[in-house]
Amino acid sequence: MPTTREKRQAFRKLHESGCFVIPNPYDQGTARYLQHLGFKALATTSGGFAFSKGLPDGAVPRDMMLGHIAELVASTDLPVNADFLSGYGADPGEVAQSVRLCVETGVAGLSIEDSTGPRRPQYQIDAAVDRIRAARQAIDETGGDTMLIGRAENFFGGNRDLGETTERIKAYAAAGADCLYAPGVRTPDEITAIVEAAAPKPVNVVVTSPDLTVSDLAALGVRRISIGGMLALAAWAGVARALGPLAESGSFAGFSSVRDAPNLGALFA
Repeated sequence: MPTTREKRQAFRKLHESGCFVIPNPYDQGTARYLQHLGFKALATTSGGFAFSKGLPDGAVPRDMMLGHIAELVASTDLPVNADFLSGYGADPGEVAQSVRLCVETGVAGLSIEDSTGPRRPQYQIDAAVDRIRAARQAIDETGGDTMLIGRAENFFGGNRDLGETTERIKAYAAAGADCLYAPGVRTPDEITAIVEAAAPKPVNVVVTSPDLTVSDLAALGVRRISIGGMLALAAWAGVARALGPLAESGSFAGFSSVRDAPNLGALFA
């Protein structure tokens, strides 16, 4: 098993050139399976984990989230990026305290949103910048090799003002974010604008539809591609397909696809 330092070094190197996919497991089993498939890094998903606990996205308390992040870090040889919501704090001091605890889990990177919660209003830009600066200082004091990802939640919150989004991206980069992220951007023009605003720092794009391929995003200058809660939602879709016929008519036909499942017994032996 690589050391925490080695994982963080490998993670930084991935961001230096090219384009890589960083899928989002929602538990230890999916993390190990994604490593088996050959991915180079993983990222947690706040929504996927919340759904596995019967909670809405954003409702997982800090200690539970930290425990989940630590479990995923320990379950794989790969570097892990933490979806750390809005840093579990409104003011910069609270964010810094939470970030220190997250760094202690051994993560290779962590993201801080500029919203007050999933699909909720954003902090004013000055306050958001102060929160990124606090996160940066906390990382520098407790684990300087951990990457900080700054997220501009404009599009996810329904504010599709690209100019304001790029303004925030530039501000978070200047405040110390190592990688930038504007979830919800989809078109080539939107993505290009985010890449140019963040330059020379790398950009993450989360894919929520199959319209663009890895090659398409790489050609636009995207450095890393995540899938957010899509893997968890795909699993829930499988559950719905399997149980629907059983609940409606008593048929087990929905379970016919299990023959396509990987040999988990051998994989997890």
